[in-house]
Amino acid sequence: MCLIAFAWHAHPRWQLLLVGNRDEFHARPSAPLARWADAPVIGGRDLEAGGTWLGVTDAGRCCVVTNVRDPHDSQSGISRGLLATDYLTGDADASRHARSLLISAANYRPFNLLTFDARDAFYLGNRPQPSAQVVTSGVHGLSNADFNTPWPKTRNLMERLQVWIDHGGDDDFAPLFEALADERVAPDAQLPDTGIGAERERLLSSAFIRGERYGTRASTLVAIDPHGHGVIIERRFGPNGRFEGESMLRIGDLSALRQGSD
Repeated sequence: MCLIAFAWHAHPRWQLLLVGNRDEFHARPSAPLARWADAPVIGGRDLEAGGTWLGVTDAGRCCVVTNVRDPHDSQSGISRGLLATDYLTGDADASRHARSLLISAANYRPFNLLTFDARDAFYLGNRPQPSAQVVTSGVHGLSNADFNTPWPKTRNLMERLQVWIDHGGDDDFAPLFEALADERVAPDAQLPDTGIGAERERLLSSAFIRGERYGTRASTLVAIDPHGHGVIIERRFGPNGRFEGESMLRIGDLSALRQGSD
């Protein structure tokens, strides 16, 4: 993922409400949102490295990963997508997982990671050094910098999520997908300086990126209640923002679990 806003214990119905965009090269192969046949994961799948950028489980766990934008940093190491898969398929709760990952975090490519379970949420990163912190109740944002870094698109998405909550948003997720589809470019004075040049900073400053070779590949929403039930919705896009389909799966759906075991 490249842009995330989420509400943790900040909505009367949803314990976790998360929205985000995955920006990637269109040539990189990936599978759409689905229940994986070989693991208890619900999510899209990177067919190059085998992991996922965002996934949930029917036990109500959720994990999402972003890269860290720094052209001077080495991109060598273990694939970031495996971080999410390892958490979702593991037995450790979010707290124990965070303590364990700190030991090996430096071995992975630069990452930001969010982990959620029924009780806790954690932010973990490995730049400039491995770190972990408990996520407090409220609305938070994450992009390709540190947790809650106020890049314009991150701040704007957080604000729109807060407005949706304040106006009683429940099952009508349309305003949140509209926020993810925002193509407004940030003013130059508000652009971050991550070492990629002003022109590329402008291109990457909108929530939704429309490009021939690189752009927003998926917009995803996750809503999970305190009992681990909810929904995950994915909208997919091709080159130049061409709409390619939408999928919705229930989380904690016992009928789906029974079908999967037949």
